[in-house]
Amino acid sequence: METVELPRAFEDADTDYLVILIADMLQRLIAHNDQVPLSPEALTRFHSRSPPAISVLEYIRRIVKYTKVEKSCLLITLHYIDQICARHPRFMISSLTVHRFTIASVAVSSKALCDVFCTNSHYAKVGGTRVDELNLLEREFLAYIDWNLTCTRELLQAYYTNLIRTHSVPDTFRLADPIASESDGDIEVEDDSKSQNQQHKTSFGRVQSLQRLQLSGPVAPTLEQSAAFAALNSKAESPCAVDVVRREKRSVLDGIDGIEQAAVDNPRPRGRRRTDQA
Repeated sequence: METVELPRAFEDADTDYLVILIADMLQRLIAHNDQVPLSPEALTRFHSRSPPAISVLEYIRRIVKYTKVEKSCLLITLHYIDQICARHPRFMISSLTVHRFTIASVAVSSKALCDVFCTNSHYAKVGGTRVDELNLLEREFLAYIDWNLTCTRELLQAYYTNLIRTHSVPDTFRLADPIASESDGDIEVEDDSKSQNQQHKTSFGRVQSLQRLQLSGPVAPTLEQSAAFAALNSKAESPCAVDVVRREKRSVLDGIDGIEQAAVDNPRPRGRRRTDQA
């Protein structure tokens, strides 16, 4: 299979390739964590009665198709996983939690980082759950991460780079080679950077603004994040976030049973929320 060359900046990557990378990482976590014995006392609202029939890859593709979620909101899901694992050692991403966690993450991050977003009724239809259930998932999600909804652009870029380097199928993806610097290279790079920042100001302008408003100040990288990115400084072949989630697995409760895969009804946007239709 031919190696796919991806741009060095995650903002420039094709959304579907980004979805493939994220789904690959989540699937590796699931494969590991599903082998851990169940722990009935560690149930959360994110647990389904049984694994949904739709795969993680197709589920995220469905979310992208019907919500037009931004790339930053997809990548920050991995940061949220690291945050929650640090705060709640028993939590882990498994086949029973990944779907509910993902739709809750997209709903929360879109509202925090974007100027436009969908209504919860629309997110619920896309995610295959009830709107009242999604409301509860949102509240529990925010409590789990203690409302720390933002991170730096550099951290998201590190996740992106590591996803490419640690993909489960070697040589499937590679980062494009850096542009060779010439006499006027600095000027060209600077201009490109300004153009790129202008293009993506909806995401990261908001991220940086929210960071300045946080009373608690910037949050230092967790041990889990450091472990997850060990591959950035070595050629280790182990999955970058496997060590993050070697926790005691939870039991089964509540369901996202019967993921709706038919076309979604038209959303009803409010205010400045996203007006994309399914």
